[in-house]
Amino acid sequence: MIGVALIDLTPVFTLEQARAAGLRKDEIYDLLAAEEIERVGRGVYLYPGMLDERFVSLASATAVRSEATMCLTSALAHHDLTDVIPFDTDTFTLGRETDRVAPGVTMAIYSPERTIVDCFRLMHHEGSETAHEALRRWLPRAGSMPARLLRMADAFPKAKPRLRLALDVLL
Repeated sequence: MIGVALIDLTPVFTLEQARAAGLRKDEIYDLLAAEEIERVGRGVYLYPGMLDERFVSLASATAVRSEATMCLTSALAHHDLTDVIPFDTDTFTLGRETDRVAPGVTMAIYSPERTIVDCFRLMHHEGSETAHEALRRWLPRAGSMPARLLRMADAFPKAKPRLRLALDVLL
């Protein structure tokens, strides 16, 4: 019965999801003891080796709260817009995408455009070098459209003037 129930679970799952798949709590503990699964948080488990280590924390958070989203420096790193590895309800969904990181595991992450706008918006926290480097790396990419970037910045009035100035210099 355990094997059948495990097939129904994604690489990262909650105790509640395991119970819904037919596993009893004692079976979860047996799987932990046998090192067939690992505990990564309270009531959150994963299959060892099934998920890139960079995504374990976010995948765990997403298992508990589906609206968890990778943003700013983490999103820049995911999009290869920085070498640095690292909540507003009105703008939360702007530029929010999902990315499949393992079979059955998706995570939310902000688009490159939203992430760049966030860097300019939060330049006092992240530093101007991070924002400018991300923009420099994004501009030559296929499909990058400065007009789309500026449209995204419309929702973030503090970021738009800084972003426009940087675009004027770089273009």
